[in-house]
Amino acid sequence: MSGARASRRVVTRGHVVHSACRFFLRNGTVDMGALAQELAVSRATLYRVVGSRDALLADVLWDLAAHLLDRARRRRTRAGVDGVLEITRYFVTALRASTPFEDFLRTEPETARRLLTGGCVHRRAVLAQRGILLEAGEGDRPWPRSGIDDLAYLYVRVVESALYAELLSSRRPDLALAERTARAVLRQTR
Repeated sequence: MSGARASRRVVTRGHVVHSACRFFLRNGTVDMGALAQELAVSRATLYRVVGSRDALLADVLWDLAAHLLDRARRRRTRAGVDGVLEITRYFVTALRASTPFEDFLRTEPETARRLLTGGCVHRRAVLAQRGILLEAGEGDRPWPRSGIDDLAYLYVRVVESALYAELLSSRRPDLALAERTARAVLRQTR
C-alpha cells in the first residue's frame, strides 16, 4: 500500500454513554467538544453516534439514576407502601446529595426541566416505578395490576414535584410533604 490510511476510531453508543457518565460525574455537565477530545473522535462522529447533546444527556441522567434506583431496591427491607417509600427516600436523598447533579440543575435549569420531567428520562422513571410497585407489593399484592401504569405515573409526578421543585415552581423542595402525598396516593389505590 503506497499511502498510509488515516486510522478511524470506532466508538459505540454504549461506550460514549459510559464515558459521558464519567464526564458528568466530574463536571456536572456534558461538554460535547471536551468529550469528543477525551474519546479521541471528532465532534461530528460523536454527534453521529448519539444524535444530540440532549439525547446523550438523557441517557447519562437515566444511567446514573438507574444505578441509584438499583442500589435503593437492593437496600429495601419492607414491602408494600413502606417498601416503595423506603426506595424513594434512599433514591431522593442520594440524588439530592450528588454535587454533579445539583450543579447540573443549577447551571442548566431549562435543559434539566426538559429532560427530567418531559422526555425519555421521565418515561423510564415511570417504567422503573412500575417495576418497584410490582416488586414491593409481591407478598400482599397491595395494588391492582390493571391500574399499575397510572399509579406509577402519578407516583413519579409526585416525587418529581418535590425533587425538582426549584425547576418547576421556584419553590424549595419539601420532601416531607412529597412523602405524605406519595403515601396517600399509594394507599388510595389499594
